[in-house]
Amino acid sequence: MNRIQWIAAIATAAVVIGCTNMTTEQQGTLSGAALGGAAGAGIAAIAGGSAWTGLAIGAAAGGVAGHMRATNQ
Repeated sequence: MNRIQWIAAIATAAVVIGCTNMTTEQQGTLSGAALGGAAGAGIAAIAGGSAWTGLAIGAAAGGVAGHMRATNQ
């Protein structure tokens, strides 16, 4: 494995282990932000815009939506 793959594997393990003690609202916020950020970056890249801007806007919107969904369940 090269260096980037090791860093990605360690980061993934840290995120998975770190999520075990989260409340439902925290998990919803984090999941929403991750999905929203990925979607925003992808849409911005396809549309020819800045992927970083799309990531930031998508993560913010996804985090809010994920938190609201987890709170209303």
